Amino acid sequence: MIENVLWVAVALMLASSLTPRKNNLRKLLGAAGWAFFAIHWFYQPLHYLEIADYFNVVLVIVVGIVCLIIAYTMFKEYKSPDIPEKRSPDITSMATSATALGSLFYFPFAQMESLNVGIISLVTDNVLWTLHMLNVPAELTAWNKIGLNGYQVEIILACTAIESIALFIGLIASVNAPFKKHAMAFLVSVPVIYGLNIIRDVFVIVAYAYQWFGPDSFEIAHHTIAKIGSGIALFAIAYVVMRILPELIELIEGVWFLVTGCIQNLIKKVVGNN
Repeated sequence: MIENVLWVAVALMLASSLTPRKNNLRKLLGAAGWAFFAIHWFYQPLHYLEIADYFNVVLVIVVGIVCLIIAYTMFKEYKSPDIPEKRSPDITSMATSATALGSLFYFPFAQMESLNVGIISLVTDNVLWTLHMLNVPAELTAWNKIGLNGYQVEIILACTAIESIALFIGLIASVNAPFKKHAMAFLVSVPVIYGLNIIRDVFVIVAYAYQWFGPDSFEIAHHTIAKIGSGIALFAIAYVVMRILPELIELIEGVWFLVTGCIQNLIKKVVGNN
């Protein structure tokens, strides 16, 4: 059921992106797409609560709220066709295109077994190869499991960095810029993210196997240190990409001001009513 909601969201966003700018129906399609996308994200906390990953619980709830805000904004733009023409650049349409492109890259890996198994197997093999290069006596205990010092770690889709890679691909492809800039932005982001993710997985496996942080070594290494490190790395990569493609700054700033402005207006209405 939730998979169908996801594909409906992506299809509507893609249809919005492909609809000519002069046809305001694209705003209605985009609004519907973001609304379905919000439903998808609001369903995700159930999974993360099961594995006690509270960081991602908060994250997906925030993403869901942002989706609703963009859906609401695009619906207002549909109802008042003159609004998008006054806004330069058209932030909601740019965000819709970026999300549609990123989703088209990511969700096949999440939903199609052959691609899912393929990317997980590739990352598992690369992690094992890196461990052996570092003279760590790890071994493959299953097609996606690595054993070390009596402990075992399973590589899942979230361990492949495919979400971050898809995000940058969507952002890079959504802006108008010369091919050379697109290529440079791709090279400083996607291969770097993949390589750093291998290092991240190696760190988690070694820290857990040798109990660097005591009984809670996996939780500390994976849920805390690795997430903080990933956040810092993605921030640095995003900075470099935006230096190459300054058009992305307009998109990110636009979404930020749109979301914060909507929240401020909501707070004012609530305070005013009280």
